[in-house]
Amino acid sequence: MDLEPSADDTPKARRLDRFRLASRRVDAHPAVVQATRATRAALPGDPKFGDALSTAAEDRPSLVLARHLAELGTAQPSAARELGLGALQVWQALAESIGRGAGTDEVAIVFTDLVGFSSWALEVGDERALELLREVASIVEPAIESRGRIVKRLGDGHMAVFPDAQHAVDAALEIQRKLAGVAVDGHAAQLRVGVHVGRPRRVGRDYLGVDVNVAARVTDAAKGGEVLVSDRALAALDTAGLRVKRRRRFRAKGAPRDLEVHAIAPAAP
Repeated sequence: MDLEPSADDTPKARRLDRFRLASRRVDAHPAVVQATRATRAALPGDPKFGDALSTAAEDRPSLVLARHLAELGTAQPSAARELGLGALQVWQALAESIGRGAGTDEVAIVFTDLVGFSSWALEVGDERALELLREVASIVEPAIESRGRIVKRLGDGHMAVFPDAQHAVDAALEIQRKLAGVAVDGHAAQLRVGVHVGRPRRVGRDYLGVDVNVAARVTDAAKGGEVLVSDRALAALDTAGLRVKRRRRFRAKGAPRDLEVHAIAPAAP
């Protein structure tokens, strides 16, 4: 922690060296660091803001700065680092409260998954598998991005969020309609889609929590070419023009026992 003395040996330089050394000692003092951490815990927002999860994959200036501040604390604890992250934590909380985040907002969560892709890819190899993934992505991603946001790509699927269930279902039905007939080497692209509405916790660009798990379980229960929605998503939909069929005997580990799911499709003309 000791600093190299200044090459300038004037009284002013010596005083500056002593001040810098004292500041470093105070900044790293365990009691001071603990006090600043306690202050952060009492501030609005996420007191763990600044870790890799909360700042990953975003290039907003506040998150870039938070990553740099977090890196400064890898060598030793720092009260100044904690204060800086605390200020950014409050800024992030304020941004979320006016709609730039989604910590407590209700959203529609969507997962997509290509049925049978992994086993088919093992048979045909990477080149054909990549060809199918590109064709599917050229349909799936524009449909999502015109109404919502891709959270992450999952190899042979996507996780996305939408402002409401209607936008999510409109995107899902558009995807299924446009994917009909898409095939590579005779292998048809069969996509299953699940939609659930909830209030997941937003961390960085990702979303975590029970509602995300429910959306994933709803998707797992769908068949190829099918769109399944939870009862909460269905309640938020305009079902005029839709065919709705309840999936009976639905059970999924990690989902509420009373959860109901429904297969939806455009009504026959």
